[in-house]
Amino acid sequence: MGNRKAVVTGGSSGIGKGIVLELASQGYDIVFSYHTGKDAALKVVQEVKTRHAVDCVCFQAAFQDKGTGEEFFRRAAEHLGSVDVLVNNAGATRFENLLEITEETFDMLVNLDFRNYIMLMRAAARHMQERKIRGCIINITSSRGERAYPGDGVYGACKAGLDRAVESFALDVAPYGIRINNVAPGSVRVRSEQDLPQGDRVILGVYEQLGKRIPLGRMGEPEDIAKAAAFLASDDASYITGVTLRVDGGLILPGMPERPADSDAPWGFRD
Repeated sequence: MGNRKAVVTGGSSGIGKGIVLELASQGYDIVFSYHTGKDAALKVVQEVKTRHAVDCVCFQAAFQDKGTGEEFFRRAAEHLGSVDVLVNNAGATRFENLLEITEETFDMLVNLDFRNYIMLMRAAARHMQERKIRGCIINITSSRGERAYPGDGVYGACKAGLDRAVESFALDVAPYGIRINNVAPGSVRVRSEQDLPQGDRVILGVYEQLGKRIPLGRMGEPEDIAKAAAFLASDDASYITGVTLRVDGGLILPGMPERPADSDAPWGFRD
């Protein structure tokens, strides 16, 4: 038997990169997308091929444009031959409060963080159903889909919508043995100290302060989310479908505000 096949969107950095590396370590051949970071994407491809005996390629895609997701999946499936796992990760985080929200931001978030996820789920589910693949679809959502913060009304609504949508979608495809689940990260250290401009301690300071206030005592790492996604994709999770797995170190249990305890920043402070 050959390697299992996975498609990952937004795999050139952060959580997506962590997922690509984790799935590669488990023997998946992978196609992943990148938006603008071609050099970073090619470095991920090289890292995967150097460390693991799997196939890995990347394709550019701008998922806010209608039709791009479906075309990307077609290309990925053509390259891989078949697809066992889709991980919807690519997206954007934008914060504008109700008095400031622009139509441009609204349309971008809805198209990229909600519509595109559903269109990619549809493409993957059709592919799996036609080929009788008992596959798995995983969406990376957010704890913001469950907990509200100032300025995240549209972004949070998109994530909450996905959390609810997969419950119905899981029922739609269960007769074909296809499973759909979400992973909802909390605060994740998506940029290491090496990734930040030299001397920039602002973001690192925010990471350190928030980490201390999370019940498990640290910020999340891309690997934390990647391992959760890999578990849901595995046979060990073969009886799990239609759930949103929160991976946030307990962050939202006490309703933690988004500012360091000793900061004078106003409510809603963000990095």
